[in-house]
Amino acid sequence: MFDKALKFGIAGCLACLLAPAVNARTADTIPAVALASLPAAAASTYELIKRGGPFPYAKDGVVFGNYEHQLPSKPRGYYHEYTVPTPHARSRGARRIIVGGVPPDHADYFYTGDHYVSFQRIQAN
Repeated sequence: MFDKALKFGIAGCLACLLAPAVNARTADTIPAVALASLPAAAASTYELIKRGGPFPYAKDGVVFGNYEHQLPSKPRGYYHEYTVPTPHARSRGARRIIVGGVPPDHADYFYTGDHYVSFQRIQAN
């Protein structure tokens, strides 16, 4: 019994260690969403990012670590996050736009409405 548990434990640990290295997620594999179909606040935040601000929240523009590995693997500092105001939220809420690359033109834009659990790639057109 112990040997079987140890065998599965080691296999599980190896799978966890190898998973980030095998992450083949690309921006194109993340479901796309039209900007017009997102909440109006997301479109406003998107436009602020494109203009370079000013941003209403002190944490807007901070580095997004991608610790959940839901976005393509990139070097630290590649992604930055911006708050999409959530109605009736006492804090910043759960909605964000994550920008990968250099806005406005050389960037990928992603939306999360559930605080990094899932993402959609924003298509402006």
